[in-house]
Amino acid sequence: MKRTMTRFIPFIIMASFLVTGCNHNTKSTTSAAKPAVSTEAKKPKGPVYKGKVVGKSNKAKQISIAVGKGKKAKTVMVSFDDKTKGLEHAAKGHGAIIAYEMRDGVPFATVIKPKLAKLPPGVTVIPPAEVNTLINSDKDFLLVDSRPGSRYSASHLPGAVSIPVCEMQELLQNLPKDKDKLLIFYCGGPT
Repeated sequence: MKRTMTRFIPFIIMASFLVTGCNHNTKSTTSAAKPAVSTEAKKPKGPVYKGKVVGKSNKAKQISIAVGKGKKAKTVMVSFDDKTKGLEHAAKGHGAIIAYEMRDGVPFATVIKPKLAKLPPGVTVIPPAEVNTLINSDKDFLLVDSRPGSRYSASHLPGAVSIPVCEMQELLQNLPKDKDKLLIFYCGGPT
């Protein structure tokens, strides 16, 4: 049973990339064996809006964010000021978690964090320093660049093979036959 389950791990990883995209985490950890949930930032105190940023106006100092799903989805306007932390995470089209406080009946963003895709169980985040150590070692692993082919052609990590997320189904044969081999996927940033 365990051997059968191990065979499907690469396919589960690839399916998670196809469904949720890539994940990028700038926090460092000391071990690649830590579960992905341990790398998540602390939950903000107080009320939050979670969703996709629809727009941001620096002139009006407002962020519009789509919250909820389906028929219950709505767009909420949140003001921000010079004290708001993490404004770089309020990029149009990106997922965000906006902690806010009410000021005169208006929600004001206090902290904005990226809303990253959740990794499936058994998949861990490996900090760049550890990947660098692996590249410079003699350990046997496969490094997969899941960015578009043009980005791979422009530059990539030493020893990486190009298997773009959008072409993963067609390039499955590039994965190792040994299902116990360590696979490391990297991409261009948060999703």
